[in-house]
Formats: sequence, structure tokens, C-alpha cells
Amino acid sequence: MDAIRPDHPAARPSCPSTPPIAEGVPRDLCTDCGISRTADPKRCGRACQFIKPDYAALEAQVHGRARDPERTDEIFFGPFRRMLRASLVRPLDGAQWSGIATRLAERLLETGAVDAVLTMAPDPDDRWRPVPVLVTRAEGMAACRGMRMGYAPLLALLEPARARGYRRLAVIGIPCQVYALRALEAELGFDKLYVIGTPCSDNTTTERFHDFLALLADDPETIVYLEFRADYHVELRFADGRVTAIPFLQLPISRLPPDFFPLTCRTCVDYTNVLSDITVGYMAGQGEQWLVVRNARGEELLDLLGSEVRTAAPGSAGRRRGPVRGFLANVARAAGGLPLRRMPDWVRPIVGWLMPRIGPRGLEFARARVEMKAVETVLHLRRNRPRRLRTMVPAHVWALVAPYGLMPAEDERPRRGTTDA
Repeated sequence: MDAIRPDHPAARPSCPSTPPIAEGVPRDLCTDCGISRTADPKRCGRACQFIKPDYAALEAQVHGRARDPERTDEIFFGPFRRMLRASLVRPLDGAQWSGIATRLAERLLETGAVDAVLTMAPDPDDRWRPVPVLVTRAEGMAACRGMRMGYAPLLALLEPARARGYRRLAVIGIPCQVYALRALEAELGFDKLYVIGTPCSDNTTTERFHDFLALLADDPETIVYLEFRADYHVELRFADGRVTAIPFLQLPISRLPPDFFPLTCRTCVDYTNVLSDITVGYMAGQGEQWLVVRNARGEELLDLLGSEVRTAAPGSAGRRRGPVRGFLANVARAAGGLPLRRMPDWVRPIVGWLMPRIGPRGLEFARARVEMKAVETVLHLRRNRPRRLRTMVPAHVWALVAPYGLMPAEDERPRRGTTDA
């Protein structure tokens, strides 16, 4: 990708900047994290989570230990010190939720804890297209607020950051980017590295995302905000101030092409960004944000917010087993090439009304989503890349799907020494 145009606001010194980025090297099962665009693209072989991930080893490297089976929620969410519901006392304008991830980065820059923040900003020609940027002043983070959809080679800017003399770096990234970052952390040579992770479930190309928006509204070009909320609705905001909430069950998912979500995203085993210092998401927030503080550096990050953030213990309600079983049945049909089972139209409003009231909420909602992703991973790999099951699926994922009757065959079991056993 070329550098941002000189006339674009991001080219000003106080705003984010994007140095020139090399072309990527085509890979199988690739989300273009950026490593293939660096001086040594062969590093993908030992850095990619879609080849031979070793979560136990990297969790021990980053957090001092792997996930503890005695702490049940660590099987779902990875190692953590504590989990919180949280929101900024004064939400940031233009933020996706209240703006905690943005504010953490601002505070790192304000306090001089880092030289730069590596994150995403919108493309000057398309608000939904992500562009990797280096931010060196706190006010520059305002341009990075909100959600992007699409692939962007975030880690391609690690080498330009070092070339500029940035030795202390913060990175805001999604799981596939953070895994590669951690796998190469020791050889990158940064004096200090803060990692703020966001959960990620399913990505697609920006072009495909525009096709999805066109199914949601007659004027999709005016949509300025989209969020999948934990109350089983998608919220849309429009340029003229309108706000619409669409129940999940009324989304036009069946009208999307089978490859709308790539196989990488359908076989990702790290929804909650387990290798970040702090995960900032929404799944267990019940209308607020959900923080997973994973290690001492994560505590240090949260401390930067002081009284700016309001926190409480996360709640949990409802039961996940029924929805996960229903999801498994639909994915099994889709993975086998059969059409999804569609709920009768007259039933949809009833179920849509019931789910926010009796369905899984809070931590139970988050557990359900993690189990669904685990189910999806196993079924789609069995269908499309059966030889990858042994190296791509860690033991803790098999533990998540076991209650639903999915057990590894002998040739599917994790190889000893390459995944957590």
C-alpha cells in the first residue's frame, strides 16, 4: 500500500502516518497480518497461527503461565488476572463503545510510556477500510476511533517503527496479528511492548462488507457505525442521526455467498485475543465494555485510566448449551454444502424478543460465542483442511467441543510439543 497522500489529514505531524508498505507474499490461509510484507517474509512459517500454533508456550512466555484448567473460564478466555465490566465516565465521541482502547493508547502517549502506537485508521477514501498507522501524539488517536472491516497488514509497520527509532511501542491488534507479534517478539528488539487486544470473530474483505451493508439498508453509503451487540441486535447509525437495531435472527445471513467469511476466520481458535496484555471487547459487557486483564502489564495499562473508568464485576445469566447445539447443527449442514435451516418468518420476532431475556447473557454469552467458534473450527477444518486439524487445533479447543459430541480421531489429536496438551 502506498503512503497516505500528502493532502490527507493523516499526513500532518500530529496525525497518524503510514510509511510505504511492500507487496504481500501470497499464502494459504492468510489474513495478511503484515509479516509477509517485511524484509523476511519466511518468518510467516514460525509466526502464523494458521500453521502450527503453540498457545501454551506463548501464553507462558507472555503471562508467565499457560491457562489453568482449575480456573474454568481460562479454558474459554485464556489466562487472566481479572475480568471487568467497564466504561469510560466520559465516553469519547466517535468511539465504537465508550472508547477504552483509544483512551489507553492516548494515555500511553500522554505519559511518555511509548514512542508510538501501531493501530488502524480509516482509509481516506473509505471509512470502512482499515489502514495501518503509527501514531506518535495522543491527539492523533482520535482519527483511529471506531470499527474497520477488512484486512490490513498491521505488522508491516514494525520495521518502519524501528527504523524511525521507536523503541517503546504499543500495538492495538486482532488475534491473528497479536499471535504473530508475540511469536516474533523476542527478535523484534523493542525495549518495551504494550499489547491492547480486541476480540475478533469473523472478518471479510472491505468490498464484501459493503455488499453486506447494502443488504441492511437502502442507503448503505450513509451508514457510519455498525456493531454486533450482546443483546442479540446489530446497531446501525446513519449520517443523518438515525439509529436502527436489527435482531440477529433477522439479518440476511442466508443471502451471503458461502465464502463471504474466509476459511481463516471460520477456523480461528483465538476469539478473545489471549496473548494481549489486556483484551478490550464487549461480549460479556452487557451494554458496557468487557476487560480481560491478563498480566502485570495489563494492570499497568488499566491503572493509566484511574478515575476515568468505571468498573464492576461481570454478570452471567441464561444457558448456552441450547444455542450452541443449534449453531452446531447449522454449521454441520453448511460445512457439508447443505443450505442453512431457516427459521419460519413468523417465529423470528418471537425468538428475537425472547433471546435478550432468556438467552445467555454476560459471561455466559461470551462462553457461548467461544464454544461456537470452536465448533466452527473443527467442522470446517474437517471438511476443507483435514490434515490441518492436528496442528491447528489446540487441546483446549477439543475440550470446549467435547460436551457437544465432537471428539478428535486418532489422526486429529494435537501433536505433542506443537500445541498445548
